Amino acid sequence: MKTSWLAAAAAAALCYTPALAADAASAPAAVASAPTLTEAPRFGKWGFDLAGRDTSVPAGANFYRYANGRYVDQLEIPPDRSRFGAFDVLQELSQNRMRAVLEDAAQDASAGGERGQIGAFYRSFMDEKALEALGAKPLQTDLDRLRAVTSKADLARLMGRGALGFGGSFFGPGIGDDAKEPMRYAVYLGQAGLGLPNRDYYLKPEFATKKAAYQAYVAQMLEMAGWAKANEAAAAIVAMETEIAQVSWTLEDRRDDSKTYNPIATSELPTFAPGFEWQAFLEGANLAPVQRVVLQENTAIPKIAAIYGKAPLETLKAWQAFSIVDQAAAYLSAPFVAANFEFRQKALQGQPAQRARWKRGVAVVDSQMGEALGKLYVERYFPPESRAKMLELVGGVRDAMKARIDKLEWMSPATKTRALEKLAKFNVKIGYPDKWRDYSGLTIKSDDLYGNVERAVAFDWNYQVARLDKPVDRAEWGMTPPTVNAYYQPTRNEIVFPAAILQPPFFDPQADPAVNYGGIGGVIGHELTHGFDDQGRKSDGDGKLTDWWTPEDAAKFDARAEQLGKQYSTFEVLPGAFVNGKQTMGENIADLGGLLLALDAYHASLKGKPAPVINGLTGDQRVFLGWAQVWRGKLRDDRMRQLLIVDVHAPNEARVDVPVRNIDAFYSAFGVKAGDKMFVAPEARAHIW
Repeated sequence: MKTSWLAAAAAAALCYTPALAADAASAPAAVASAPTLTEAPRFGKWGFDLAGRDTSVPAGANFYRYANGRYVDQLEIPPDRSRFGAFDVLQELSQNRMRAVLEDAAQDASAGGERGQIGAFYRSFMDEKALEALGAKPLQTDLDRLRAVTSKADLARLMGRGALGFGGSFFGPGIGDDAKEPMRYAVYLGQAGLGLPNRDYYLKPEFATKKAAYQAYVAQMLEMAGWAKANEAAAAIVAMETEIAQVSWTLEDRRDDSKTYNPIATSELPTFAPGFEWQAFLEGANLAPVQRVVLQENTAIPKIAAIYGKAPLETLKAWQAFSIVDQAAAYLSAPFVAANFEFRQKALQGQPAQRARWKRGVAVVDSQMGEALGKLYVERYFPPESRAKMLELVGGVRDAMKARIDKLEWMSPATKTRALEKLAKFNVKIGYPDKWRDYSGLTIKSDDLYGNVERAVAFDWNYQVARLDKPVDRAEWGMTPPTVNAYYQPTRNEIVFPAAILQPPFFDPQADPAVNYGGIGGVIGHELTHGFDDQGRKSDGDGKLTDWWTPEDAAKFDARAEQLGKQYSTFEVLPGAFVNGKQTMGENIADLGGLLLALDAYHASLKGKPAPVINGLTGDQRVFLGWAQVWRGKLRDDRMRQLLIVDVHAPNEARVDVPVRNIDAFYSAFGVKAGDKMFVAPEARAHIW
């Protein structure tokens, strides 16, 4: 429904950020009183949970278990989640805090401005009685408009209109910074059309049962919406989507910034990709005046257009009907909510129970009016001194990166000069935006949940379209303050740390500095290194996608990156299920670089003094443990298998064990020697940044 430049940022985010649909369906629940669990967690006496270790496992055998084994063994994933761990504890905390803000606003019916808007939005979601009375009625306007379609041009126009509300498209439009002219906006078009998480779900035999469950789900939703011949339509839809999957790019290819930048004049689209009604599509998305678009998966787009061109109109209309109902299910009555949950969360991710209704309500408001909610969240929960401390930490990590670039033996002086120029131009954003979004033009009604979501999506899309001819707003944020995450944005050469991540186990002013460096220091280093990972390195200090490397240096970098990728590709997380080292390459490089920079910055912070020993642990050991602690957690098997093919991040255990075995200081810190499972010979260790 909604695409923006955040798609680019998300590729360089610290952790996987699921779409709203991942938590969208939940059992109805009454509005409850404001939660009390709004205090940040504490970890041990000095920032690390010593009791969570499993010291029966040597650090050189399995460092993840050494650092987190007892915690992981005792951890039970809550029934309303498909994963749980350190990140999720903070997400729960952030949800509780947002809930407190929203319930205060919702109980004040006289509130005006943005507080009144978010309160009304939340009330509309929590009013189960009204939603049950409506049943499927909110869908009817959209479905009637679809039923009236008599041509593929009309349908393409409706697909374009999906950018402003509910509905799908074979091509995903988005507006973001132009990768080669980063001071202007561009319209991007990418492959779309799949209802399952990834092309592999259609093509690989291990997902056959999921594909069959999907077809049953499509039929169920069409039947509930009153669409004729639901079973026949569902079979045709899945067959058509399988054709789309066969020609779609893999995630490994889609994350290549060079391959996905393919500008073309809109007038050339009908010739380049015949079979699809491009002009009608652009009109529906309010993009008719646009003269140029950037194609992402350019070789897939003509093939998908051809599939559209040969498909029966009735199959395409049924596909669009399902897209509308599937996207809207979370905002309808209980039968739609339950059906959506049973497939999207239970069948695909292995999540046993639906999430409490208030949690879904919080997620919806955060998704659609995140900065209005975030402004009140920051006022209540984010101490100003955290910004100042973070700036100091960022400065230390940046200095560590400069020192590393200066000392690189494999890089030529010419490339070093450009790398240092880029580093000097890094922008840093901490906590919350200096300029907040204005939602005064958005109409929110306390008795119209479906309409609120549609209007919010349209409001955001029109906001993006209206600025196409204006300079890029570099003050804008791609995440809301209550988000437990961080990201690097290549076109702006910036690193961004929302307020919600700046708390334990990542950041705790009362914790041992070594643990803070391993936690938030590693996160800072991770995002900084994204500017120099296999994709980030392709953009210069001004954010422009350009080749600023000598060919010899680029070849050396690629060889070192490949060496790291091979280590990840041998990491087995479930029987027969391995990490894809190429798909996760950018995040892997960022993890390795982030931990190295954190260690260097910690050493520099000591100013020549010896590091204290705490509970028998040296400073270096505590940095490594601080890094390991932020990744402790568990995933359900179905969720793990899903993330292995849809996520550019490696699983948590790999994010701990693979980076450390490539850091020389790890060996001396924990006495790891040849013969230990974690041991990698010095010449085989990946040394990149």
